[in-house]
Amino acid sequence: MSSLQILLSGVIVGMIVFQAGVVAPVLFKTLSPEQAGPFLRAIFPKLFGLVFFLGCAALALSFFGIGGTISIGVFLITAIFMAICYLIIPATNSAKDSGDEKTFKKLHSLSVFLTIAILFF
Repeated sequence: MSSLQILLSGVIVGMIVFQAGVVAPVLFKTLSPEQAGPFLRAIFPKLFGLVFFLGCAALALSFFGIGGTISIGVFLITAIFMAICYLIIPATNSAKDSGDEKTFKKLHSLSVFLTIAILFF
């Protein structure tokens, strides 16, 4: 794996850890649910989109001969998982807005699982 791919991996991990370990806890301690909602709806598409983009950039480097089969797999999984997280945002928001807590919890849990799974790849 190239130094640039390692850097991209570090940025991805840092973004996810910062979001989960700093932003979310501070957000829920300082804002009401009514205030937190619009912020979350603004930040998560950007997080998922940026991690997707960085994963695709690292994947492209892998295809150009920088890195091997393992790096292709890791960055492909990163891109796919983030694309899924991004694409389910409208359904997640719709379920929350309509009070469908069961669907909301399933979709939210899926996005959390996929995001955390990236940390283990």
